[in-house]
Amino acid sequence: MNNIKKKLSKGWVAAGLSLALVFTGSIGMGAASAHAATATSAQVKADRIISMGNHYLGTPYLYGARSGRTDRFDCSSFVQYLFKKQGISLPRTSAQQSKVGKYVPKSQLKKGDLVFFSTRHSHGRVAHVAIYAGNGKILHTYGAPGVTYSSLNSKWWSSHYITARRVLN
Repeated sequence: MNNIKKKLSKGWVAAGLSLALVFTGSIGMGAASAHAATATSAQVKADRIISMGNHYLGTPYLYGARSGRTDRFDCSSFVQYLFKKQGISLPRTSAQQSKVGKYVPKSQLKKGDLVFFSTRHSHGRVAHVAIYAGNGKILHTYGAPGVTYSSLNSKWWSSHYITARRVLN
């Protein structure tokens, strides 16, 4: 009888340890899964923003275009509009937008990051915003081309680059 009690007792201890390991492992996996889900959610939003932006390729540029207007955009109204459609509120101007989210080094840009530039007349201050589209490309609007893609690595854009911010979580 004592041998049976000892075996049963050892069995319960082993079962308890197994369950503890299972639960501990699943808690750890839960945190990893939550992180992966957040990353996936940000990627999905970035892809949606860029896809929606593609629908506006060639839409004319208008400096100071009001928020919500879709027949013409300026750089910051374009970015604000696309992000708002994904439930993300951004300020109206590129200078204001350059202060939201978290700083991202140029070497760590991801799709959907906001990329900021100076212009000829801004004296080194932020005056233009674009959306990083991946593969060294930015989606934005300016001047004659209107909504377009440009190479972040081109001489003009790389020499006017100031900073980048991540607002997608």
